[in-house]
Amino acid sequence: MLSPRPHKRVLIYSHDSMGLGHLRRCRTIAHALVDADPRLSVLILSGSPIIGSFDFRTRVDFVRVPGVIKLRNGAYTSLNLPFAIEETLEMRASIMRHTASIFDPDLFIVDKEPLGLRGEVRPTLELMRDRGVPSVLGLRDIMDEPGQLEEEWQRKHVMPALEELYEQIWVYGLPEICDPLEGLPVPASVRAKMRYTGYLKRSAPTLADAGIAAPFDEPYLLVTPGGGGDGETMVDWVIQAYETTDDLPWPALLVFGPFMSAERQTAFAARIASNPRLSAITFDAKLERLVQGAAGVVAMGGYNTFCEILSFDKKALIVPRTVPRLEQFLRAERAQQLGLARMLENDEIRSPHAMIDALRRLPDQPVPSARHVDGLLDGLDQVNRLALGLIDQPTAIRPSQPARRHGRPSA
Repeated sequence: MLSPRPHKRVLIYSHDSMGLGHLRRCRTIAHALVDADPRLSVLILSGSPIIGSFDFRTRVDFVRVPGVIKLRNGAYTSLNLPFAIEETLEMRASIMRHTASIFDPDLFIVDKEPLGLRGEVRPTLELMRDRGVPSVLGLRDIMDEPGQLEEEWQRKHVMPALEELYEQIWVYGLPEICDPLEGLPVPASVRAKMRYTGYLKRSAPTLADAGIAAPFDEPYLLVTPGGGGDGETMVDWVIQAYETTDDLPWPALLVFGPFMSAERQTAFAARIASNPRLSAITFDAKLERLVQGAAGVVAMGGYNTFCEILSFDKKALIVPRTVPRLEQFLRAERAQQLGLARMLENDEIRSPHAMIDALRRLPDQPVPSARHVDGLLDGLDQVNRLALGLIDQPTAIRPSQPARRHGRPSA
């Protein structure tokens, strides 16, 4: 019998049919894990079409499975391949399970979606269970309005999966800010698996690797709709404000996002070009540097941007979406109640004067650190602690299972 291998492996499943949020969160966690322990290597399973635009630390890599995209009506379709969605999902599930079998991780982390897109990660979870490998579900601070989440999870049979296939559930937030499962009938056995970590602190890249430089020699406002796939309304509203008046506090840099349609980007760029106080870029994989340098931020309030606002202690105006999920609205509402940011609700009228007033108030707004919250940004430290605790615990081999790590792993 061979001795246990000295290096350890973590496999992460990134649920990413649209946008950047899941990928950026998983990448942040992967980097924190390898930085904290030189024994660790991390492999990310992702369907993101732009994952190759990001750089990764040594001992972090990814496997890209065929992409899918979520349409505005909630249905999914294959991103590039001319295949039925069922065929694409079958391929994705097979690639994931086979990769997990060969990679043979010591820990499996699943981001946000307990069984993956339409159950695609269940075979891998069952493989991990049969090998005695702990699986963890990572949840953002807010999932959705409780009634909608309960209906979705009942339809997907999530609670039995949480009981049978997961050892822990990590919540990347704090209970005093939000309980992502509030209002759901959660069994006590599932509640006992929940661990709140705090938010995932972000850092800026080094000056030698800083990405795109800000185009202004003075303090600027950063306007970011995240991936941009549903950010046209917010971007248009900000541009309207600058078109209406020329005495807003700061010039603005708008980052459209890689998933904003080319047609909308072209239309916005033409308007921006005629205003000397506006500038725009499509995408920067190292957005943290632009956030760090900004005097203030206007954003939709997705999880990652919210973490950056907290990490770099920025005055922020959040303009949340409400469709198809209330996640951003609920986060913005709670942040405003706690004094961490302010919210401008989309009233469907979107008067430029409402945006002008909100932007004029931004310089006098307190920074998030003015409202002290214990453990607010402890997320990565807690993730490292929890992960290493699971990785280093003795592996329980089931009697019917071939012993893992002794020669080639069983598929």
